[in-house]
Amino acid sequence: MVDRPTPEQILRMDAESADRWIDQLERSVPVRPAFVELPTGFSEALVFGDTHGDWRTSLEIERRFLDPEGGPRLLVGLGDYVDRHPVDCGEGSVANAGVLLGLAASYPDRVFLLQGNHETTRRIPVIPQTLPEEIDQLWGPQIRRYVRFLALLERGPLAAASANGVYFAHAGFPRGALGPRWRADLDHADDDRLAEIVWAECDRSRSRRGVSGPWTGEDLTRFLAAAHLALFLRGHDAELTGQPLYDGRCLTLHSTRIYERYGGVLLARVPLDRPVSSVADLKVEHLPTEGKRFPPVDGD
Repeated sequence: MVDRPTPEQILRMDAESADRWIDQLERSVPVRPAFVELPTGFSEALVFGDTHGDWRTSLEIERRFLDPEGGPRLLVGLGDYVDRHPVDCGEGSVANAGVLLGLAASYPDRVFLLQGNHETTRRIPVIPQTLPEEIDQLWGPQIRRYVRFLALLERGPLAAASANGVYFAHAGFPRGALGPRWRADLDHADDDRLAEIVWAECDRSRSRRGVSGPWTGEDLTRFLAAAHLALFLRGHDAELTGQPLYDGRCLTLHSTRIYERYGGVLLARVPLDRPVSSVADLKVEHLPTEGKRFPPVDGD
């Protein structure tokens, strides 16, 4: 069983302890294919959006995931676990990713941490990126330690789907004709395909990052029909948080206080034991960190 230090313990580690902890994670965090079919036999999945270093919110998500009431459940993260952390989280990217990677290592059959554009930055660079500086601040400048830590986040899939028709990805989906092996082919996705999945805005977003063109409701309809899916859960576009789009077939989630002004700090409960056809079939919760600021880590 891998150690699961608290965020405060992570932030107090010395470099030698951090290296031993990373060693443990490298032995324990599962390496996923680019596309994952979620396991069956669970009644629900807890799905959270971008956390961006907000480990205080991730602890609330962890509590709900481990709550024994209702039986075991799945946990699905939609990417962007690092960078842009709240000021009351210290080197929040490191602590937040550490909490989530610890869950992935301890519950490999139930925790799926999808990659976002901030996890795929070695292929398509993202700015701003604070994770390297945070690691240096905690444990001294050593590029290999940053590479090892980021590589653990790169073990997550790019996309996932449930047997009852829900598609999960950070930003978008493959566009154009889908071949019979499109899921397996994501293991060899070129940068254009990668950008469609982790960088693309939808056309309702005001953002235009310019890495991949925005997708439309018509694009979504074609993809879901071709993939035999019904609903898309995503992150990425903060200003769309909590808004059902395209006749309820798409929902954007963010789970960080950095962007709570747009739609709150959200978690979705996705039923897995019955058909799902729209956002109305989900339960969306506002997490209790919403609207709160905490004492600095040194004062905890």
